[in-house]
Amino acid sequence: MPRRKTLERAARDARESKAPSTQAGEFIHEEIQHVREGKHGARSTKQLIAIGLSKARRAGIKLPPKDRDGPRGNGAYAARDYLKGQSAQAKAPSRRRSRATLAALQREGKVAASHAAFARHSRVSARTRGAKSMHGAARKAALTKSGTQERRPE
Repeated sequence: MPRRKTLERAARDARESKAPSTQAGEFIHEEIQHVREGKHGARSTKQLIAIGLSKARRAGIKLPPKDRDGPRGNGAYAARDYLKGQSAQAKAPSRRRSRATLAALQREGKVAASHAAFARHSRVSARTRGAKSMHGAARKAALTKSGTQERRPE
């Protein structure tokens, strides 16, 4: 169950008409904090993001699964989580299954939430989106690294 503060932040984002992905970002941030605090680990950065998105969907964020997430991939899980979050009568998760999941995550490492792992993940995901996306990500990284904020022409 997400913390109350995370739910409040997501609700604030919804009130401000921010995108569902931005609202879900609060849940992903919470998962990152959990790993960095040592509550549990993760095998990869991708897994961290997937856990956060799953929690967001279960909390009612209107973030339907992508079309490319077919029934063989994580699309089936994402669809199930989305339906659970949108229905008013969501069943409480099984205590035994929750404990087993947490125990499995506690055996995993903490490196997935490191800054280097996120940098690596962002490079890989930008590469799948194409050269223009890579260029934009590199420009943004250079700006944030130098500490200057470049204003875009309006």
